[in-house]
Amino acid sequence: MNWYALYTKPRNEKKVVEDLIALKIEVYCPMVTVVKQWSDRKKSIEQPLLSSYVFVKTTEKNRGQVFSATGAVRYLFWLGKPAIVKEKEILAMQEMLQEKYKEITVTGIQPGHKVTLEEGVFKGQMATFKEQKGNKTILVLDSLGITLILEK
Repeated sequence: MNWYALYTKPRNEKKVVEDLIALKIEVYCPMVTVVKQWSDRKKSIEQPLLSSYVFVKTTEKNRGQVFSATGAVRYLFWLGKPAIVKEKEILAMQEMLQEKYKEITVTGIQPGHKVTLEEGVFKGQMATFKEQKGNKTILVLDSLGITLILEK
C-alpha cells in the first residue's frame, strides 16, 4: 500500500477525512493550530497544514474508492501517474507537527536557486527558491510541485 496526495474542494479537508475514515481508508491530514484575529476577538483554530490536500494510504486497485467521499476531487499527479508520497515523509510531517516551529532564515539566495531543506517535514528534499517577502520565504518543493511559505 502506498500513500497518495488527494486534492479536495477548498475547506473540505475535515469532511473528506471523516468520510474516508467511515469507509475504513487510512487517511492523514496534517493539522496546525493558528490564532485568527477578528475585529472583536482572537481565536485559536485548527486548520490543515496543506490547504485542499489530504493523504490516503491505499492499494493501486482500491484508489477509486476515495471518490465516494464528499469533497474529494482528484489525486495529485506526477509524470502522468498519481504521486506516491513516501512513508518517511508522512512520518516526518507527523513528527514535525509534534515539535515547536523553528525560525528559518534564508540569506544570499537568488530566485531560481535550488536549495536542500535541512530541517522540518521535508528535510532532505530539493526546493527552488522563489522569493522573499518581508518575513515570508517562498519555495517550490521539487518532488511534489507545491509552494511552501516559511514564516519567521
